[in-house]
Order: sequence, then structure tokens, then C-alpha cells
Amino acid sequence: MEEGQRLKVLVSAYTCSPYQGSEHAVGWGYIHSLARYHDLWVIAEEEKCRADVERYLDENPWELDNVHFYFIRKQRNRRLRKFWPPSYYWYYRRWHQQAFLLAARLHDEVGFDLAHQLTMVGFREPGYLWQLPVPFVWGPVGGMGLFPWRFLPVVGVHGAFYYLGYNLYNLLQMRLATRPRQAAQKAGSKGLLLATPENREGALRYWGINGTVLAEVGLPGKVAEKTPERQKGEPLRIVWTGLHIPRKALNLGLNALARLDRDVSWELHVLGEGPLSAKWKGLADDLGISNRCRFHGWLPREQALSVMAQGHLLLITSLRDLTSTVTIEALAQGLPIVCLDHCGFAAVVDEHCGIKVPVTSPGKVVNDLADAIASLDRDEPRRLRLASGALERAREYDWYGKGKMIDEAYRAKVRDLVES
Repeated sequence: MEEGQRLKVLVSAYTCSPYQGSEHAVGWGYIHSLARYHDLWVIAEEEKCRADVERYLDENPWELDNVHFYFIRKQRNRRLRKFWPPSYYWYYRRWHQQAFLLAARLHDEVGFDLAHQLTMVGFREPGYLWQLPVPFVWGPVGGMGLFPWRFLPVVGVHGAFYYLGYNLYNLLQMRLATRPRQAAQKAGSKGLLLATPENREGALRYWGINGTVLAEVGLPGKVAEKTPERQKGEPLRIVWTGLHIPRKALNLGLNALARLDRDVSWELHVLGEGPLSAKWKGLADDLGISNRCRFHGWLPREQALSVMAQGHLLLITSLRDLTSTVTIEALAQGLPIVCLDHCGFAAVVDEHCGIKVPVTSPGKVVNDLADAIASLDRDEPRRLRLASGALERAREYDWYGKGKMIDEAYRAKVRDLVES
């Protein structure tokens, strides 16, 4: 392979959209950055992706002329999924089987140099591209972690049973599922990309593959030019954002805020909504802090970023997650982060941009969160240093830099084939 040679790469990106967040943004971010280095043939899901992709290409006809998109509609049974959520994977696997049939036909026509299983990020469904007779890259891969056992009582009766089952199911799948292990072995250490250190440890423990850590999320926009300043006498504006579901555990944050001394001046701005919205509002009222908490609900992206831009720190209380785009968005706005020291946050947040609280016990975590928030309220110079560090940290998650890392994995896999 000649230096700088463009490869013909087949990519499975079930979720891929320039206008949606979460997994869709992951797929689009990597595809957009990888197109700088290689020619891509991308297979995506039709219902969720096609209209967005075609709209973007119509509006930007000069971009991505070396990327060829193919769409397959996933069969759905939403009524069945309400009663049996795991049924989702039946239809999801069928989509991957259809994608493999299309991939095999395309390979006969194009002759790919490499295949990449990109999204979705979860390890449970690796697709089938690893069965093609070409080098294979998989990732970023996530989901190989457990909900902290000691925190099951924190998420209510329903949440406790759900995440108890989640942990047992995850343990069984990580140990016994054959296709993820086969896909990981085909990718090998040079081609297996893990979303967090936790997932890297899981891949090594259960699959015997020591892959490379590469966060699934990237910088979604520009980095702010300066950090948000806090005026004298102004309350510390704390931002929390996410779905209002058990694993996001805003109740930990509310209890921590209720324990702050009276001399700590603060406001909490809660973005998002969900099944627990009413319960968490009630908890804030019971704790006597509702007058300091503003629940904004879901806001358009620009309005949500405006709320963040006026904040002084981001509070993350999630007990089970990967990294989440909001982490990078907050850093790019110059917000220091107070979070739990696990999941993807453990790798992204460091001593230069935030404070990480060890995942010990619910009571100690609440106390430690309160201490971290109080320390930033009382030490504005330190908060400003962390804010400046947040801007620097955000720049490290530029999509093109992440694309370059995958480009290096591609070339390493193809060199191995040539040299073998």
C-alpha cells in the first residue's frame, strides 16, 4: 500500500444523520471526517437516516462526492416492543443480515480494501461485515459495563429490577455471546476501538483483545472564545441535562444541593424531560430547594446551548452511560464538569477541566458532590482555571482528529494483510 493511498471502505452505519444527536451524530461525525482520507460506501437505516442525508447532500452538493450511501429499512413492531423491549434486537439483527447481503454484492462489484462496523456503538450486535474476506475494524464499541450494584436502591423499585436484570444480562452476553467475540477477534488489537477504558477492560477480560480507546463522541461545533465569567454576588449557575430516566440519577444531584450550606449561592437549570420529571420536581420541593431549581424541559438545540453558555458548571450524575455528547458540548462552552468517576466521563474529564467523584456509596457520593460544588462556589479563580482547561480539553475531541485515528487503524489493518 502506497503512502497516503485512498482505500475503498465499506461502512455499516445503522444510525447516521447530520441533523440528529446521539448515535446519529456519531455515525455522521466519523463518516464526514473519514471522507477526507478514503472513499466510502455507507449502509444506513432508511427510515431514520435517508431524508436527513439526502437533504444535506442536496444543500451541500460539493461535499462528500466520494461517499456512496445505501439505505435499508428496518422492519419494526412497536406494539411488541412496548411489551417486550428486547424484541428490538430481533429486528435489528435482521437489518444487519440484510446489510450483509448488500455488502457482499457491493464487494463483488467494488472490491473493498476494508470493512468497518461503525454504529450503533453497543457490543451486543456486531453485524456481519466481519465475515467478508477483507480486513475489519469495529468501533467505537460500548456497553460492556455494569450498573453500580450499590446504587440499585437509588433508582426506585422499577429501576432496581430493571438494572439488576441489565447487569445479569450483560454479564451473560459478555461471557457467552459468540458473534461479538468473533467480530472482536477478526478486528484484533489494531482494529478494535473501544469507547471508554471500562469497555477496553471488558474486551480484554471477555474477548482477550487489547484494543484502543476512542471516545464515540466528538466536538459538535465550535469552541467558545472565552470562558463564562461569574459576576460578584451572582449565584453559581449549575446546568444538568439529559433524559429524565432512572440511570441519569438527578436525584443524587438534588440531594447534594440540599446539603449545601446556606452561604453557598446557587441555581440549578435542568434541561430535558422524561418519565421521572414530575418525581424529580416533587423531590426538589420536598427538599426545600424548588425555588432554586428551574426545569426548562426540552429546548431547541440553540436555546439549550444558550442556557449552557450562561452557566458556570455542568453537573453529571449518570450511573450508566458512555460519554454523551453533552459532555463535549459543555467543555466547548467553557463549563467545568462535576461528575462521577466512571463510564466515559472518567476518560474525558481530568483535573484540568473538572472534578470527578469516586463511585463509592450513595450517601458518600451525595456528600462528595456537595463538597465539589461548594468548593467551586467558594474558589472562583479555581473555577476559572477549570473553565479554561475545559476549552482546551474540548479541542482534543475535534472530529477530524478522531477521523485520523481511525485512518491509522485502517492502514495498520491493511498493512498487516499485505505483509502476511
